[in-house]
Amino acid sequence: MKKILPFLAAAILVALGLLTLFLSSSIIFDFFGIRAKEGNYVLFVVWAIFLSSLFYLSAASGFIESKNWTAPLFDISVIVLLLAFVGLFIHINAGGTYETKTIGAMPFRTTVTLVLSALAYSSINIKI
Repeated sequence: MKKILPFLAAAILVALGLLTLFLSSSIIFDFFGIRAKEGNYVLFVVWAIFLSSLFYLSAASGFIESKNWTAPLFDISVIVLLLAFVGLFIHINAGGTYETKTIGAMPFRTTVTLVLSALAYSSINIKI
């Protein structure tokens, strides 16, 4: 079971990372007309999610190879997401437009990333 966990985590990360990379880059670079379908997106939040997708894909290889940098990579992703979330509230309070689903999606994504970080810390023997 212990040997299956890194591969399962990596498979989930690759799926999550590729989906997130596709969706965020489609908004940023306007692939397939997705930008118009997304409504009132906040660009810096989309960029933060784009960066997180790259972190997820990198962390997938870290899980498979049991690299010590895997969990800190998730920690960086959490910081990026939290900064984007704070920026989103500043944007909202300044009267900026946004999608209400973003307010629910950001804490969910941040929580998932924190759980993955905890999983990385517990499954990879990290020597501090």
